Amino acid sequence: MRNKYKIILSMTLIFIFLLGFIIGAYGKKTAPAETGEIYEYLKTFSDVIDIVKRNYVEDVKNKDLIYSAIKGMLESLDPHSSFLTPDMYKEMQTETKGEFGGIGIEITIKDGFPTVITPIEDTPAYKAGLKSGDNIIKIDGKITKNMSLIDVVKMIRGQKGKPVVLTIMREGFTTPKDFTIVRDIIITKSVKYRFLENGIGYIRITQFQEKTSRDLDNAFNELLKGNKDKPLKGLVLDLRNDPGGLLEQAVEVSDKFLKEGLIVYIEGRNKGDRMSFHAEKKKNDYEGPLVVLVNEGSASASEIVAGALQDHKRAIIVGQKTFGKGSVQTILPLGDGSAVKLTTAKYFTPKGRSIQAEGITPDIIVDNNMVKVKEKGLSLKERDLERHLEINKDIKKKEENDKGSLDENDFQLSMALQILKSWEALRGK
Repeated sequence: MRNKYKIILSMTLIFIFLLGFIIGAYGKKTAPAETGEIYEYLKTFSDVIDIVKRNYVEDVKNKDLIYSAIKGMLESLDPHSSFLTPDMYKEMQTETKGEFGGIGIEITIKDGFPTVITPIEDTPAYKAGLKSGDNIIKIDGKITKNMSLIDVVKMIRGQKGKPVVLTIMREGFTTPKDFTIVRDIIITKSVKYRFLENGIGYIRITQFQEKTSRDLDNAFNELLKGNKDKPLKGLVLDLRNDPGGLLEQAVEVSDKFLKEGLIVYIEGRNKGDRMSFHAEKKKNDYEGPLVVLVNEGSASASEIVAGALQDHKRAIIVGQKTFGKGSVQTILPLGDGSAVKLTTAKYFTPKGRSIQAEGITPDIIVDNNMVKVKEKGLSLKERDLERHLEINKDIKKKEENDKGSLDENDFQLSMALQILKSWEALRGK
């Protein structure tokens, strides 16, 4: 009996410590009355643990009970808060460096099913034909309804070379379809570049990783070399299907195109928690004509860049309305190697627009699937997600071979090119 209560007391203390850590990290002290209420519910929590330990049909590890409770607590807050086990935390750290195992998709939970936000370019998922909005009904035959996001990720990721079968339901499908995808080590190239026509460059950012701004500088240098060191006549910055990434990289990329001014600011629960990020003029800033491409798969850091350039009237935004993820997640490491991923703030464009659940509306809206409508995926937005936050009112040989080539069905890119070729006339108007 004594051992039983020691276990309960230990678990309760662990849970109290976790709550205290999160509350303390957020920077707000809990009022005495609220503290009393927390202890009252912790008593209920410890009672439930006691009931499970004594009566459940099988023996359950204490660690599994505590981890499951924490996971449920965080996932009930919003679609982007979660608990990362030690293994998941290590994978996440590796992912931001641009190399990780899996098939290469960003997913969320919608209507109880894991749903594709966007397939990452040049990954097995992208090559297999997965699209934004695809509902993953089964994974290797196992139904995913009401499965947690972390459990879904664990099932999809695995050893390189081993296949995983995703059963997909998509708008336009009469029945679900199986996609067999072979897992690989995902090495995402953050920045890609080439010429569209003489003097008009194209840069694509697939994700905002640790080296994105540096890779962007390299891309500009190579484009200038390819243009015989003459200034570019224009540039297309392609952020389509870019799921986002690191906030500081979004700021540095935006700064590449702005001489001065506010880029983005974030606000936490308290108005005094505001942090602002500003542009600084540098020698290698790009000041020429600029068109930015976005679509429903452009999220988070992509929206920061698009929003800043739009508010400063620095670029013409072309494409479709973006995803609408305007929240900031903070990673809080814990003592056992696990971590809490917690939504701690919202970000706002220079003019004070909140992107949360709204997205960026392009200056020129262009549907990129005017011909292949039947193949179009379901458009998924942040506001479609359960518990979403509400808003408050050298060119190397490969590149050389791509010069002048345009996908005949890429209407958004064609529109961007026509805008740049007519830039002087448009500016006059």
